[in-house]
Amino acid sequence: MLSVYEGFFSGGARIVHTDVVLGLVEGGQRHQVLSVHAEMYREATRQRMADDACHRALTSAGVVVSALDRRQGDPAAFTGPDLAETARAMAAADVILSLKEQPLALLNQSGLPRRPVVVCLHRSDPENQGEALDALKAAIADGTVAAAVCCAESTREAYRAAGIPAELLHVIPNGVDLLRFRPDPARRSAFRAATGIPASAPVVVLAARYDAMKNVPLFLRAAAEWLRREPEGHVLMCGTGMTPANPDLVARLGAADRTRLHLLGVRRDMETVYAAADVVALTSAWGEAAPLCLIEGMMCGAVPVTTDVGDSAAIVAGHGFVTPPDPTAIATAWTRAVTARPDLAGALSASRERFSRTRMIASYAALLDGIHTAATPRPSLPEPL
Repeated sequence: MLSVYEGFFSGGARIVHTDVVLGLVEGGQRHQVLSVHAEMYREATRQRMADDACHRALTSAGVVVSALDRRQGDPAAFTGPDLAETARAMAAADVILSLKEQPLALLNQSGLPRRPVVVCLHRSDPENQGEALDALKAAIADGTVAAAVCCAESTREAYRAAGIPAELLHVIPNGVDLLRFRPDPARRSAFRAATGIPASAPVVVLAARYDAMKNVPLFLRAAAEWLRREPEGHVLMCGTGMTPANPDLVARLGAADRTRLHLLGVRRDMETVYAAADVVALTSAWGEAAPLCLIEGMMCGAVPVTTDVGDSAAIVAGHGFVTPPDPTAIATAWTRAVTARPDLAGALSASRERFSRTRMIASYAALLDGIHTAATPRPSLPEPL
């Protein structure tokens, strides 16, 4: 198998896809990864492939990861060396996985080896993906796309409505490592002690990159209202761009109480951050499909509170709260979630199997095995004498 990434940068889709690759390798498949870019500038942060946690996880597992000699912003045309390296990687693979539709701009180039392509879709707004939707339709028309994996029902419906044939769209919901993401009183206590947060203080966490779709201004308005109501409360903001080095974020903070609003940036220990929280929040306006933060947070015992975007409402049903995009309503829901947390613990625990990484990887393996089998020529039988 060959997975093609647009680049390595912080985000749920790359975390999920990398975990899928690692799980398939654990199951005996051989995988290689090719990145179109070796460096990306996203969310006010320069992100090098070699520094990325997903890259380190893949290489530590023995997966070969390479990148074209390109940087973000290079001219659209791919060079001869770009295509030669891509052709070598594709020739060694039986099936190609495209992480989202953006890498299809490369895979659609003429002269490359023909291999069945599985496109892994992680958004619910194909119309906001620029030329990538056109590239997906071109690859389907060319006959190279064997399937498209949708991480959510909202993804399938959005792409079907955008003209992608329904028979190509397969839903495999996101899953997480349940051994890693679980309630952990020791981690909860240690994190709070290290951060100066009292053991009894209510804590809300937002884990998101600093992107317009995440609607950070709405989150900040809700946080200001909630901190005003909850004099002991604390708010954690994690993700790319969620740091004092981001001038746009700092300007939006204004006179916020920075002693109780913590900018943590990218964390490699989100299982600890979630375990320390009472509420995992999401205020996104569009684009979400099956937000990883809600699943990871829930599995660590935090109550999810989200706007109604993508499959979020279905994910948190019976486990948390869905709010309108209104800061007062969101702040009220956070308080309700903190109060309801002990009563919801049983429902969260009972839902763990539904969100299992094992279930997700088994579904990917079955789909890929079927595509490989269908693409493998059967040996011809000898003519009867």
